[in-house]
Amino acid sequence: MSAKDVAAKNFESHLKNNVYPGRGIVVGKLPTGNFAIVYFIMGRSVNSRNRRFKFDGDRLWTEPVDESKVSDPSLIIYDAMLATNNVHLVSNGDQTKTIYDFYQQGDCFTKALRTREREPDAPNYTPRISAMIDFSGNTPKIYMSVLSANQVDPAFTDNSMFTPALPGNGNGYCLTTYMGDGDPLPSFNTMPLLMPLEGTVDEVLDTYWNALNSENRVSLGVKEIDADGNLVKIVVKNCHDGD
Repeated sequence: MSAKDVAAKNFESHLKNNVYPGRGIVVGKLPTGNFAIVYFIMGRSVNSRNRRFKFDGDRLWTEPVDESKVSDPSLIIYDAMLATNNVHLVSNGDQTKTIYDFYQQGDCFTKALRTREREPDAPNYTPRISAMIDFSGNTPKIYMSVLSANQVDPAFTDNSMFTPALPGNGNGYCLTTYMGDGDPLPSFNTMPLLMPLEGTVDEVLDTYWNALNSENRVSLGVKEIDADGNLVKIVVKNCHDGD
């Protein structure tokens, strides 16, 4: 089976036909050879759905739609995408800022995430998923991480780190918080999944938005970066913006 076929199969099973993959990251390359970072959030509670993406320059963040409805901002309001020192970061929580701060001090992705734990939302213990594209060397590199509750004792956190080879043009690697719906929600428990990144960033945005369950999708953003690590553009879509 070709990489394109594997990516299409994963897209169908894990995103399009999955009611609740939760929050998700895809990092990889567009058909042009430029890089792309996709980040989406889904939600079922009023608190989770009461947010939208905003962006400025390299930064993408979540903000409340209605401040009066915010019951607990700690796990839903954060910087989702940041860039510093020729690295582009994305995560599903405030660990984005942790990684950013470590890079500001000359440290690295791995060290930053050793200081963090899975989310404290028992009984789900939502994983913290993070990724980075590093343009500081001769060849860009992708780093990915899943911080998840230990299966024997959820008081402890397992840190799974991945450094996949660069995908071919039109493909990326995906992490999500959950494998699907459930009670409690089943945490993501596999290697990063190959996913398609076909077309322009606007087309990627529409493809992923249309694949996500329409009752649970909240916001989706796509960042395009050129081969030298420079921002090309960011596009977003929010359910609260009328779609």
